Amino acid sequence: MQKRFIILLFIFSVNIFNITSKAGVRDTLQIDEVTVTATKYKEDKNNTPLTISVIDRKVIDESSESALLPILSQRVPGLFVTQRGITGFGISTGSAGMVNIRGVGQGNKVLTLFDGQPQWAGVFGHALPDTYVSGEVERVEVVRGPASLLYGSNAMGGVINIITRNQDKEGVSAEANMMAGSYGTQKYMINSGIKQGKFKAFITVNHDRTDGHRKNSRFHLTNEFFNLQYEINKFLKTSAYVALTQSKGYNPGADFNPLIDNWADMKRGTASFSMENTGATASGALRAFYNWGHHKINDGYAANGGRPQSYLFYSDDHNAGILLYQNFNLWTGNDLTAGIDYKNWGGKAWNDSINGNKATLVNKSIDEIAGYVIMQQKLWDKLYLNAGVRYEYNDQFGGEWIPQAGIIYHPVEGNTLKASFSKGYRSPNLRELYMFKPANPDLNPEYMYNYEISAGQFFLDRKLYTALTLFWIDGKNMIETVREDGRPQNRNTGSFVNKGYEIEAAYNISSMWNVDMNYSYLHSNKILQAAPKHKLFAAVIFNLRGFSATVNVQSIFDMYTVGENPREVDFTLLNARLAYQWKLKHNIRMTVFAKGENLTGHIYSINEGFPMPGAIFMGGVNFKI
Repeated sequence: MQKRFIILLFIFSVNIFNITSKAGVRDTLQIDEVTVTATKYKEDKNNTPLTISVIDRKVIDESSESALLPILSQRVPGLFVTQRGITGFGISTGSAGMVNIRGVGQGNKVLTLFDGQPQWAGVFGHALPDTYVSGEVERVEVVRGPASLLYGSNAMGGVINIITRNQDKEGVSAEANMMAGSYGTQKYMINSGIKQGKFKAFITVNHDRTDGHRKNSRFHLTNEFFNLQYEINKFLKTSAYVALTQSKGYNPGADFNPLIDNWADMKRGTASFSMENTGATASGALRAFYNWGHHKINDGYAANGGRPQSYLFYSDDHNAGILLYQNFNLWTGNDLTAGIDYKNWGGKAWNDSINGNKATLVNKSIDEIAGYVIMQQKLWDKLYLNAGVRYEYNDQFGGEWIPQAGIIYHPVEGNTLKASFSKGYRSPNLRELYMFKPANPDLNPEYMYNYEISAGQFFLDRKLYTALTLFWIDGKNMIETVREDGRPQNRNTGSFVNKGYEIEAAYNISSMWNVDMNYSYLHSNKILQAAPKHKLFAAVIFNLRGFSATVNVQSIFDMYTVGENPREVDFTLLNARLAYQWKLKHNIRMTVFAKGENLTGHIYSINEGFPMPGAIFMGGVNFKI
């Protein structure tokens, strides 16, 4: 009853806003964003065959979130992120931050990128959600579906491409953000940028800490990011960045089996250098990257009669590579992109006892090399044909062909119709191959086929936008842990069929009122953890003379929790944010804000045995120059 009341209240509010805001409509929607993720060159996302969601800096600022993934979980249809507490996702047993897109994501099936370069732990293969903080992000481009043609393994279910920040305006800028609230939570961020002629630099530092809403669940994180860019001439520019993250989180264990002294100390780094060229008929880049990490983990002991561990777990990992690609305009309406990727990933993991004895679990690295080509042809200013293929060779598993094809049609102004086919691909990680009891060195890669059609339409002089996407996914050769002679064993025995649809709508009612929503429906032929059957998000935003108010609702229905015995759960979260901005002397803008999450205090769990906190309140201040 409570859920129905919240949804009805939200719909009623939207109607009232519509009635009271008929005059002074000036804003138009910018849904036709230029993206690079689906093509590796700048292109209107409505002219690419893949389904893409774009989250810009304005949306990130309005959220007052320091972590990036919760924003995506709300704003991107079909995408869901697991959480276990007020802040911090953690690593190892009991951690959260698993990303599902259209029900695909368990393990490392959704690839995270920084400026097109892969980011994941070389030993375990998974993403590192605590390293993705909002302060260093200009925008995020999410491909909802396979992107293995351009990005290879791990882009099986989709891609999250984090476009990092730089200084765009001439001169110097600076920003500081401070907030505090429930459960001793504190969040701080400071950044500064400079642009002088052809030179740009941007630096940001982020620090989060919390006591946690459960005993033994405290967490702290510090992140530093530094970006440099130099424009050699109008055709050539070079850039480099370094990002560092240090965090320590405590896992209280499931509420039915609490733990003591279970903690994970994580240090991560990534560095990149790139050279980009842009011309009238060609553009491309050479990128080199290196990601590294050092993890130290105490598995803890049971609160009821357990004994402290006699060892600590350690791992050192890396993920490095060189990416080279070039786009050519061979003739009118044509784009041809060709590229070569080289990657090396792996590392070492071991247990170190208190008396200094080491037990190595794995010490290995794997090489991958791939080449790809993709062509798009524009016909009659309305029709786009797109096709490409990738061949990826892995020194552990051999070669794999990855095709993709699509068609885009604009029958009338403001309308887009798309249809596409794409193959997703993922090679096993070192944990699945060599570590712990289920390990199996004879595993083969997983793959899936994705078919989708979509339609998007602008109305009311581009003030209203709606889109519908239908998809059908066929997964093959999935790695599952099965019982053989009473013992667990990883095998390529799994398969799945996921199908469903996604709806998006956004309406600039006036210069003061904006509303947007998304809904996704997912049906699978098997039980999927952390993949909602129904996912709804809707938001109302009001702005007037420095004052802004945001109210949003997220509803999750028919979702299975993460754990050994998943159960079906439903929950609805009501969130709000109020802010007021003043213009001070010396071009300083000060914003005071307060926000609340889960305002109804709904009790729910995403990870089994890890109840989420009730109502959370935060307040803070932001300064910008």
